[in-house]
Amino acid sequence: MIRGFYQAASGMIAEQRQTEMLGDNLANMHTPGHKGDHGPTRTFPNMLIQAMNNGDAGTNGIIGDIPTGVYMQERAPDVRQGDLRETGAGTDVALLQGALEPEAETGEPGMLLFAVQDEDGNVQYTRNGNFAVDGQGFLTTGEGHYILGTDSEPLDVGNEWFTLESDGEITADSGEYVGQMEVAYAPDPVQLAKTGAGLLQYEGEDPEGLPSAVGDDAYPYELQQQFLERSNVDVGQTMTDMTQAYRQFEANQSVLQAYDQNMQRTVNDIGSIG
Repeated sequence: MIRGFYQAASGMIAEQRQTEMLGDNLANMHTPGHKGDHGPTRTFPNMLIQAMNNGDAGTNGIIGDIPTGVYMQERAPDVRQGDLRETGAGTDVALLQGALEPEAETGEPGMLLFAVQDEDGNVQYTRNGNFAVDGQGFLTTGEGHYILGTDSEPLDVGNEWFTLESDGEITADSGEYVGQMEVAYAPDPVQLAKTGAGLLQYEGEDPEGLPSAVGDDAYPYELQQQFLERSNVDVGQTMTDMTQAYRQFEANQSVLQAYDQNMQRTVNDIGSIG
């Protein structure tokens, strides 16, 4: 009976985390470039059940196995390309990710990202190409973080009338060459942690951070000015998954209540006999 408590409770925790993840996906359904998360639910290692001293021969008979609970695996972003929306704004940039080969370690393709400098001078990453130009002429995110070039320096574009080529090379309104926009490659997107404001922080072991995809044919991409990438969250499927997670949470809650009632009867009724 005690095992049943743990199994039902683990199911409730797993579905609660699923609901939180799906709610975050829905909250960012209109965020440009947002990649929805997914986290499969798995069972803990099963326990083998045996009947001791089974039969006249005194052998142990295997009855079967029983799961010890469930858990939600770590959240991982869905790296599929979102649809493009034309905005007409020169500061909007969409990052189109070409066909990438699956990584040997994960079996899944990685993800391409813009490189950003945060307020502490650290390099972070984003897929949100809804950029702006600050008062000093630097290209920034909507929250004021600098967009970096291939030289790891902020891009000084002068004003919003700059021209961006498909490979990321930028020419200012004056005709002066500004630099090339950096595009980084994340082999394992699970190693990217969300830090807010659409930024992702690399938490892998490489001290140099993510490798550059610029000039490497293995990481095909194209930048399109005056376009934005939509979020790839499937609203209909997400709502269906949330409903399913809620119902499974309620089912585990009912099981937990049933175990609790049985435990009360065991303590109050059976324990009082005699």
